[in-house]
Amino acid sequence: MSDKKKFSCNHLDEKEFKRDGLRPFFKYRDLGIKEATHGAVVAHVIRAVPGEHPIPRQHYHDVTFQMIYILKGWAEFEYEGIGRKRLTAGTCVHQPSGIHHKEIAHSDDLELIEIVMPGDFETQES
Repeated sequence: MSDKKKFSCNHLDEKEFKRDGLRPFFKYRDLGIKEATHGAVVAHVIRAVPGEHPIPRQHYHDVTFQMIYILKGWAEFEYEGIGRKRLTAGTCVHQPSGIHHKEIAHSDDLELIEIVMPGDFETQES
């Protein structure tokens, strides 16, 4: 197996959810994809911290790909040129690079998967 291909298998461990991601009102569980792809892709499960809510700030990400899939709960976002969207369990969103957006609110039980390319990406306030 070449150095560019690294197998990854990640099982649920509640201790792996950490408050070390982009937003302080979420806990993040790294799925090991960033390491397996040598930084090409990052994938994580994100959970809301009950009782903590977003401070809506418009921003954008400099990425080549970003996808969000809602596992449970809901989140409401406002997207540039689109308006408000309520994302619920089963909703899949592709956020194109540079789209200005902000999170308005989310449920205390929100849980989602986010996949982003590249693994290290910039977030800019707008």
